[in-house]
Amino acid sequence: MRVEILAFAAAVALPALGELKSGPPLPHHVVLDWAQLPKGWNFGECSGVSIDKDDNVWVFNRGAHPVIEFDKSGKLLQAWTEVPVTAAHGLRVDRDGNIWTVDVAAHRVLKFTTAGHLLMMIGQVGGSPGTNDTKDGFNRPTNLAFAPNGDFFVSDGYVNSRVVRYNKDGEYITHWGQKGTGDGEFNLVHDVALDSQGRVYVADRNNQRVQIFDQNGKFLGKWTDVGAPWGLDYVARENAIYMCDGVNNRIVKLNLDGQILGVLSSYGKVQGKLDYPHSIAVDSTGAIYVAEIKNWRVQKFAK
Repeated sequence: MRVEILAFAAAVALPALGELKSGPPLPHHVVLDWAQLPKGWNFGECSGVSIDKDDNVWVFNRGAHPVIEFDKSGKLLQAWTEVPVTAAHGLRVDRDGNIWTVDVAAHRVLKFTTAGHLLMMIGQVGGSPGTNDTKDGFNRPTNLAFAPNGDFFVSDGYVNSRVVRYNKDGEYITHWGQKGTGDGEFNLVHDVALDSQGRVYVADRNNQRVQIFDQNGKFLGKWTDVGAPWGLDYVARENAIYMCDGVNNRIVKLNLDGQILGVLSSYGKVQGKLDYPHSIAVDSTGAIYVAEIKNWRVQKFAK
């Protein structure tokens, strides 16, 4: 997608933000040919991946079947074809098993049942973009994350450069952020995650940093030397965050002080390598799933 390429060019053109940190290799190996697609099927650009309570894997892609569910062995369970989405971006499964998709081109967040029936839509009429000060007007939104009480936080996104908080019924609560490089400002808000203490971690992609806030937008801290965050996933049992570093084509595991606990993979086209790792999810066994834009696939890395 053109916007991904432009954003990447802007990211690599930024001045150095300090020496890139690394760490020991993660104890994972690629599961070859994991996704078992039917004959004649292919993914498009894979933009989102999430895990449900049964460790089933939900993939959001820009192909003929935008939403596809697999079991952990890669067996296809279902695929949706009539999905009202212009351009796939983020996907997350909530605590009740509902499937949430983010349409970056039509500026919408959509909530579905597991059978693909629409439950909620947030966005402006006709798919038009909104400005930074609107309650439900996104402009190239990217992903979302959930609090235990059902509140959700939308990373909005390429243009509005903000995080928007809603309650479980889709009612606006607050938002924060604007375009810039200062604390609490963003340049391409690309993902969002919450830890067990309720802190909000925001992937500030083109500023190549993760910023940390409370749920009302109070700035708490930032990580500036861990790479370019394109995707985030908080794993409660490890109290750690897994991150797609899209510029350096690697997976990074971090503790909540921003220290790198492990790294995985590097640039390449063959299985086990990465090109534009865009979204990440970790299942109950510790297996890592990575959605790639330029390699048109989701890979599984198991321990």
